[in-house]
Amino acid sequence: MTAAEPWWDRLPLEALDAAQWEALCDGCGRCCLHRLEDEDSGERFATRVHCRLLDAERCRCRDYANRHAQVPDCMTLDPARAAAWDWLPPSCAYRRRARGLALPAWHPLRTGDPESVHRAGASVRGRVISEAAVAEDDYEEHIVLWVDEDCSHADWR
Repeated sequence: MTAAEPWWDRLPLEALDAAQWEALCDGCGRCCLHRLEDEDSGERFATRVHCRLLDAERCRCRDYANRHAQVPDCMTLDPARAAAWDWLPPSCAYRRRARGLALPAWHPLRTGDPESVHRAGASVRGRVISEAAVAEDDYEEHIVLWVDEDCSHADWR
């Protein structure tokens, strides 16, 4: 790697400052979807049911700064736990960088356009439902496969 490479390709996660860390988020919203776990097998299943704080159009948290007060089990992503991020989608910049992989071509840092993630079909926009509209006992009816698909090579042009 050379200094001519952009910081997101060059720097390890541990070396990022707070602004760089936040900029890695592509705004897909997939990490804000509820997952179910089979008690017997431990297998996890993604649903299309999203956290009540997710703005499903913008694919961003409505109250990011205070999310833990409102949703105590909201996950905090940090470099120290990068190895445990198998629950994040394969195209997630945090997961990819933790594994030494490049960001997808459609990532907003590469394109300069926050809408590129949506044009690539990598976001939850238009495909999800709020937890406020679904009883928790009914989440199983909303299991989907597309959340865990690797859309890092999606053609968005």
